[in-house]
Amino acid sequence: MNVLFIGSEAMPFAKSGGLGDVLNALPKALTKEKVNTAVMLPLYRPIKEQYFGVLEKTAEFETSLSWRKKYAGVYKMNHDGVDFYFIDNQEYFMRDGYYGYFDDGERFSYFCKAALDSLSFIDFTPDILHVNEWQTALVPIYLKSYYGGWPEYDRLRTVFTIHNIEYQGEFDLRILTDLFGINEKFTGLLEYNGCINLMKAAVVACDRLTTVSPSYAEEVQYEFYGRGLENIVKENAYKFTGIMNGIDEKMYNPKRDKDIFAKYNLTNFEDKKKNKAGLQNSLGLEERDDVTVIAMITRLAYHKGIDLVIRCFDELMRENVQFVMLGEGEKQYENFFVAKERQYKGRAVCYKGFSESVSKKIYAGADVFLMPSISEPCGLAQMIASKYGTIAVVRETGGLKDSIKAYNPETGQGNGVTFMQINAHDMLGAVKRAIWLLGDENHRMKLVTNAFKSDFSWKKGAKQYAKLYKELEG
Repeated sequence: MNVLFIGSEAMPFAKSGGLGDVLNALPKALTKEKVNTAVMLPLYRPIKEQYFGVLEKTAEFETSLSWRKKYAGVYKMNHDGVDFYFIDNQEYFMRDGYYGYFDDGERFSYFCKAALDSLSFIDFTPDILHVNEWQTALVPIYLKSYYGGWPEYDRLRTVFTIHNIEYQGEFDLRILTDLFGINEKFTGLLEYNGCINLMKAAVVACDRLTTVSPSYAEEVQYEFYGRGLENIVKENAYKFTGIMNGIDEKMYNPKRDKDIFAKYNLTNFEDKKKNKAGLQNSLGLEERDDVTVIAMITRLAYHKGIDLVIRCFDELMRENVQFVMLGEGEKQYENFFVAKERQYKGRAVCYKGFSESVSKKIYAGADVFLMPSISEPCGLAQMIASKYGTIAVVRETGGLKDSIKAYNPETGQGNGVTFMQINAHDMLGAVKRAIWLLGDENHRMKLVTNAFKSDFSWKKGAKQYAKLYKELEG
């Protein structure tokens, strides 16, 4: 069985969020389940520049996008035993970022069309196309419309994964034929609430639908979480399942991590203190072991629960704590944390942007990792933090609920601290519980050990996907 993953990002080539981690780790994990995998990505400028000497050009052809004829090149390289294919077009992908351009609709419709056209040119013959998020939602739609009736395409089956239902790929209906090159008779498939909605269309058109945790699969069928698509998801519940994401536990392992200040595991856990000191020193915080370092690594957006943090930030800082924020996003949030860095100089720091190396130093150096999300499809940061012995404090939603279980002081069971309500003071209470547990020698190492030993690998998820693929094959 051959499965081709088509996505807009994958580590180590491109990453802006959890999708990049998933398309790096899941294809590798599936090889152990006797599933042959490959991955197809856009050839963004940074990939072309960094891997120019390694990439092998395997084909070039012309892709039709409505009335336009566009060049497409295909490059290939192997990474960690998985073949990666890259679609090259300088007009669309030789840019500094991945998303956020005025022509994103055109860029990713081209990518979907070129990815399907490339199947005649690559040395991998897929049985299943596993597509992800709105950027590749047009793949199952093109299979139903443009390629319908072509024998070599009719045999293909599709899996569409919703990684975050917040971002649906909405565009003006008037561009359906002119930009996407889709016949007007398919308007009913793509139209939703008066516009094109690519995620809605992919949910309907795909053969199987998945999302990234069991709890999120339940949540998106309700109005609060479904972002307007809850009824469409309910109608397609017969083919819908939630499969928990995992992480690459070899990559996120403090015993072998070259990016942190001192390697450690449970046997020499006291060396974690060296990472705390190194983090404090590198970020301009007071170098003190007696404070609790609370960290967040997040996109600064409403659904990440940032308003809860803002509401009680000054109360939090009355505790014996330091606060580290790594992230970027909405300006009002960025401005708030920059201002708090000035107010609490030496105790709070805001690192704008994202750095994989800095993020690992934070995972290793912090004591508490805070994720107060309003909604969180899966979340990987809480898993990574746990593998570094940093205690996750999370709201019970989506994948946070599935991966972090509240520590019970009576039984010694549980790998983190949780709260339920969307309430700033419930969150603050959970943080204070974490501080108390870490300060109590009877509970500290039990909780840390539980976090360290949590199984966040792709082993279970890969088995579930392999089973799903086999069911599709018939």
